[in-house]
Amino acid sequence: MAVDPDVVAHYEFGLEETRLFLNGVPRLEYQRTLELLGRLLPPAPARVLDVGGGTGVYAIPLCEQGYTVHLVDPVTLHVDRAASLARQHHLGGLTASLGDARDLTSVGTGYDAVLLLGPLYHLIDYSDRCRAFSEAARVARPGGVIVAVGISRYASLVDGLKNRLLSDPTFRAIVERDLRDGQHRNPDLPARPEFFTTAYFHLPHELQDEARAGGLQNVQLFSIEGPAWMFEGSTTIEEQMFAARATESEPALMAATSHIMAAGSTPAS
Repeated sequence: MAVDPDVVAHYEFGLEETRLFLNGVPRLEYQRTLELLGRLLPPAPARVLDVGGGTGVYAIPLCEQGYTVHLVDPVTLHVDRAASLARQHHLGGLTASLGDARDLTSVGTGYDAVLLLGPLYHLIDYSDRCRAFSEAARVARPGGVIVAVGISRYASLVDGLKNRLLSDPTFRAIVERDLRDGQHRNPDLPARPEFFTTAYFHLPHELQDEARAGGLQNVQLFSIEGPAWMFEGSTTIEEQMFAARATESEPALMAATSHIMAAGSTPAS
């Protein structure tokens, strides 16, 4: 299946591997995602399929915890880098291959858990996002865990306010469209990669509804960063983590985060 060339071009800048770290220190998004995965995933040594896993930013720590992880990503640069890091860290339990969230026929079945921590960002059509959930459910074992992440509809608005970008006419237009229909477009690619690339930004109920449409049961939503992400750089990580945990399941604040996590399971039989 074809991947939007703007999306591939964006990730070929190689920014994804360092995005979750500031001066080498893990950012709130990274620490909270790992914390939630620690709560939601079956215990190691479970088999995990990391779909759209990038360079292995989450696959590597999961392997270090004893999980067996196969990473699939549509960007060659990411797959090659993940394989290289697996060799560098002597992680025999981490493998990687090219693939698309909408068609997982090449990776086998029976996974204890399937992660969709990035693919939904760039599937701009509702049918494709539901298909990604359906494929994840198909390759998981009965009762397997599916964890997916979407970007909040209000992420660009808050980011623009936080970084004083809303006076930039290009960024303001991007935000206005995000708020109108969730379709995020960056007309200044490749000159302004910091404005992100072609994507879809979710409202919380949309992410939950898509998971259910894809066949998942018992779907729960979690705010990954909560409103704490607005204060990165001005508060301690301990304060940010406390605020994120305190608001992770509050419906009134669910969209105030940068990233929303949906977790559910496949039917037991």
